[in-house]
Amino acid sequence: MPVRKVAGGYKWGSTGKVYKTKAEAEKQGRAIYASGYAKGGLYANIHAKRKRIAEGSGEKMRKPGSKGAPTAKAFKQAAKTTKKR
Repeated sequence: MPVRKVAGGYKWGSTGKVYKTKAEAEKQGRAIYASGYAKGGLYANIHAKRKRIAEGSGEKMRKPGSKGAPTAKAFKQAAKTTKKR
């Protein structure tokens, strides 16, 4: 996802924190991809985001039912594709 200019600074992605400089927003984008964004599926993305939050990225988990949050249908689909242990 490209960095875009918004009111008050720059933003990587469609939601999330607004950074003062374009360089900071690009750095966040690189960190997101390095932590496994867009690989592995729903649970991998959830764990990667929790890891970024713990490291101080400034992001927040979305509330259930909010726009962009995983739906019950997404969790059911993810449960079908899990590997048996």
